[in-house]
This record gives sequence, C-alpha cells and structure tokens, in this order.
Amino acid sequence: MHIDVCKLFCDLIETQSFSATADLHGVTQSAVSQKIRSLENHFNVPLLERGRNCVRLTPEGALFLEASGKMLSTYEELHEGIDALQSKVEGLLTIATVLSVGMHELPIYVNRFREQFPNVELRIEYRRASQVYSEVIDGRIDLGLVAYPRRRKGVIVHSFWKDRLVVICSNSHPLAKRLSVTVEDLADSEMVGFEPDLPSQKAIEDMFQQTGVEIHQRLCFDNVDTVKKAVEMGQGVAIVPMRAAHVEVETGRLTALMLNDPNCWRPLGILGKRNRAVTPVMREFISVLTHGRQVSGAFPQPLKAPNSPG
Repeated sequence: MHIDVCKLFCDLIETQSFSATADLHGVTQSAVSQKIRSLENHFNVPLLERGRNCVRLTPEGALFLEASGKMLSTYEELHEGIDALQSKVEGLLTIATVLSVGMHELPIYVNRFREQFPNVELRIEYRRASQVYSEVIDGRIDLGLVAYPRRRKGVIVHSFWKDRLVVICSNSHPLAKRLSVTVEDLADSEMVGFEPDLPSQKAIEDMFQQTGVEIHQRLCFDNVDTVKKAVEMGQGVAIVPMRAAHVEVETGRLTALMLNDPNCWRPLGILGKRNRAVTPVMREFISVLTHGRQVSGAFPQPLKAPNSPG
C-alpha cells in the first residue's frame, strides 16, 4: 500500500465524488474505484457505503481515514525535514590535499568558505597525491585536492583552476637577470625537483622530453617548500607553481622567470567519490572553489629582473 492511496482515500471522503477525486489525481473514475476495491480486498472489509450522491464511511473506513491522515501528516513532516537538511550547511567537512595546494592555493578559499558558513567544522589533512586518491575512494575523507588530477575508477574529478608554472633561481644565478626562459634555456642548468612519483615531477619531465632537452636533476624533495629553500641556497633552479613562490619573490629572496612553454599550466582538481551522495556542505565547498579564479597565479607586481628599471 502506497502513500498516494491514502491521499486518494482522504480526497474521496472530502470531495464525496469519484469523478472529482479522479480529476485531482489525474486518473480515470474507474481507476479510483479500482483502488478503493483493492484497499477493501486488502483488509477484507468494506470501507465505504456507496450512495447515489455521496459516500459514507463504515467503522473500518473511519479508522482507516484517521490512520491515513496521521500517515500523510508524518510523510509531510518527513519531506519538510529532508528539505531542511538539504538547505542546512553545517557539520564536519574533511578535506585531504597535497601540500602545495593546501599551503599556497587553498587558504583564500578556506577563509571565504568559513566566513560564509561559520557552522561548518572544516578539517584539512595533508597527504601525498596517491594517498588523497585512495582516501577518497575508501570514503575516509569527503573531498580531495590534487594537482594534475587523473580520472580513476571510483573517482569524480571537478577541475577548478590552473596555476602558472615559473622558473625560480637564486638572485645570484646567471639566469636571474632575465625576464623569461624556455625549456631549452635550462639545458645546462642544475635542477632541483620533486620525487619521481609525484605528479608535478612527472609533468616537468614530460615537458623536457617533449622539447628534447635532457634534465639535469641535482636534488629532489617531496614538497615545494624544501625545493624553494634549496634553490635559495644556490643548489640549482626549479620549476614551481607561481603562487608557491609568491612570498619569496616579493621579499627578494628568489627570482622568478616566466616559463615560455605551452605546458606551463598546472591544473588543479577536486576529487570526490563516485556514487557518493553530495551533502550540502560538500556542494557549497565545491562551489566556493569552482566559482573562484579559473586561472590563478598573477603576482601583484610584474615579474622583473633584479635592478632592472621600473
């Protein structure tokens, strides 16, 4: 027995008309009669006494009418409760992110989200890219943030912005007097890079391979902050996201050069578990990210070589 049958029975008693009830429910008068007969067969008792111009309730029918009213009221309350939950943005949201995105790209969006939704407890955990994927698939986190997102079984990817890659070097490095470089210009440079399994390192290696330039990697680390420190100490040059080098360039600790290469953009993505219900909190967090800058990475001031005019 479905809730719509209870509604039909209540409407029939209220209208006292099979035809009017049929119009309300978009069915034929015969269909209304069949549903009432099915109810009576189900309980094996008559629920109505049919008159020429009216229908009267039997005692059993009166009991069924009362119970139907209660069920309809409960059903309506259930709908209202679900609607309220769907519009309420509160509770815990757990995000796993790779360090470079979490430290250098995410803060402005986290602050914006917390201002808009103060009742949400936002928990951010830092992981390697492979761990972010596995924790999304296992359902241990709500959303993941990675660079160079890849579509994998059980994962949905939302692209939300791209970051410009730049070449960084110490202020005393021979390249520091230039405004921009190509991959070919780095052919003889010692490189400070990332560990081989990291997506950023794979993308950098692909960039060199596509131009036929051999990469001379001197050191490798598992995070961008250590890479920057090594470059600052004169250990070589590195290719990093522009936003990740913003503070060091602004304070004069590093020089950043525009990289002239068609592959100099690093895509960033939000990972979600496929077939998992998207909660209001998750939906709003995704919205804050995807409605931000589609391309980020411009310094407040133009890049320029040290001691260059203007």
